[in-house]
Amino acid sequence: MTQRNISCWVVSEGLAGTENQCLGIADALGVSPTVKRIKLRFPWKQLSPYLRCGHQWAFDSAGDSLAPPWPDLVLASGRKSIAAALHIKRQSNGKTLVVQVQDPRIPARLFDLVTVPQHDPTRGDNVIITTGALHRVTVAKLAEEAAKFPLLQELPARRAAVMIGGNSKAHRLTEENAAALAARLQELAEDYSLMITVSRRTPPACLDILQKTLADNPRVYFWDGSGANPYFAFLECADILLVTEDSVSMTSEAISTGKPVYTIPMEGGAARVNKFHHLLQTQGYTRILPQEGTLESWHYTPPQDTAAIAAKIQALLEERVNT
Repeated sequence: MTQRNISCWVVSEGLAGTENQCLGIADALGVSPTVKRIKLRFPWKQLSPYLRCGHQWAFDSAGDSLAPPWPDLVLASGRKSIAAALHIKRQSNGKTLVVQVQDPRIPARLFDLVTVPQHDPTRGDNVIITTGALHRVTVAKLAEEAAKFPLLQELPARRAAVMIGGNSKAHRLTEENAAALAARLQELAEDYSLMITVSRRTPPACLDILQKTLADNPRVYFWDGSGANPYFAFLECADILLVTEDSVSMTSEAISTGKPVYTIPMEGGAARVNKFHHLLQTQGYTRILPQEGTLESWHYTPPQDTAAIAAKIQALLEERVNT
């Protein structure tokens, strides 16, 4: 079975972070998937993935429909997508290869393949362990995006990209944090051209503090969310990367570049996210941003998790054709 002939659905609940992990695998496979954004009814909405029966009644018509012909491959991610993944596996009589991305919190044997980051506990014969979150970052994509922002290439070297998130279930970006970060970045701007991006989760008051401190600095390129997003161009053009610790996805994308990655501490935390950062630090991918002084450079081999998973899926699909 060639990549061109693979029919593929990406099944999600519509969250960009989880959906992009599946799209990254599809990109690596060279397939153009159909994206299915599902919605669950009560009680499956509240009890997924633990309620594993009656899935034929679980799906709300407000979401995309799940009906034959069933695809060769399903890439599903997110808690609510598990009901859809199990439903498709059952309705297709096992002919659809079902891959669950992220820890499903139910036995991995219920799926054909499961991918989980190393900081999550699920293990099994059909489980692939990844360094962090999967993503769509590739060498070609970064070069393509950087070409759209020639101004970044004109910034004096060395260049540091600063990716700032915001409030999440586990972390908070306070005005005090923002003021301290702005002062630290102002100091770093003496040695680096800074390319700064914020997210939709960045509190407006914190954004205001950062802009008032940094936006008029000639060594700072500040993207505030208006116009084309230079995020991937930042990854390509930077010599060093700084990422707030709230985002597993941004940190995972950053270490895919092979460039030095500093994580910016925030208030709060959670056991899973703390373990993720601890593992990356001990494995030599990241370091914690020091409160003062210059930044160091170091080298590591970037993870190739998405490509490895795509190769495994291709092998499993070929096995099915040959049996």
